[in-house]
Amino acid sequence: MRRPLVLGVALAFCAGLAAPAQATFGTVLPTLHRNLVAYYDFEHPVRGNAALEQDRGRSGTALSLINGGAAMRVRDGAFRRSRTSLQLKQINPATAGNDDWKAGLYSETGVPTLRPFNGARQASIMGWVKMTGQNPAPNSNSANPDDLYGAIGLAGVLSGDSNGHAVRALLELIQVDGELKLVALARRVDGGDSQTFAAAEDWKKLLPDGEWVFLAATFDFDTGSMALYRNGKPLTGRYVVAGDPWKLEGEPEPDLASATDPRGIKIGGSYPQNTREGNACNCRMDSLMFLDRAVRPWEVAAQHRFTR
Repeated sequence: MRRPLVLGVALAFCAGLAAPAQATFGTVLPTLHRNLVAYYDFEHPVRGNAALEQDRGRSGTALSLINGGAAMRVRDGAFRRSRTSLQLKQINPATAGNDDWKAGLYSETGVPTLRPFNGARQASIMGWVKMTGQNPAPNSNSANPDDLYGAIGLAGVLSGDSNGHAVRALLELIQVDGELKLVALARRVDGGDSQTFAAAEDWKKLLPDGEWVFLAATFDFDTGSMALYRNGKPLTGRYVVAGDPWKLEGEPEPDLASATDPRGIKIGGSYPQNTREGNACNCRMDSLMFLDRAVRPWEVAAQHRFTR
């Protein structure tokens, strides 16, 4: 198997471990500071390597800007105090390859700096998204030029046994009963079943082309509850999988995520190790936040107001 990101991941680890960045508190609600594992505002390249983005959270997990490098930072901030955002896009829709612009990092042995999500009881993902092109994108892995991807990749934390696609916590758009939906999706146990909470509203109304939108997804692995928010307000929706996919019933309690370090983060598509393309997003993202607790509804609303 090819490992084109081994050097990049090593640099990311070194950058994170050598000089952990502190959160940009001016754009983060104070009650979130303690649980802000990773925060990317795409205004802080790692010194000496503009294809890596500094983590402004407490973990110091540098992020690889895959295929586009420094060119992926564009002058289009999502809010008044933001100057730049991250451009993600499909490059060659008709050709199977590994050139889509996406971001992330991957390690088969787990990412030590993401250990707060090891055995986690809760998690949250928040950030700004703007659709900037055709979504869903043409499926470059299909011989049929009319085939589209069945999902639009946004942001997620990988599971501890992930192949670069399977996740512990994810904010994404996927097919639910034949319809594309904005979802929060998570897997509590490595290799186990996932649960999905799907927003009821049409995704194109939630994410209109060319408009910055603040999204949040929260996950409670102990109670099984998940939630989605748009511009600070909770979205109505439903749980897709019946029964007990997270295996919450019975002892031991509390129920936690698997005691394994996540294998990485994926932003804008699957497989951040860049061995294949999948679920490309023609979009921009800004101020992505990964937290090791479920953010409360009032905090989501306050964080949205904080960065408007």
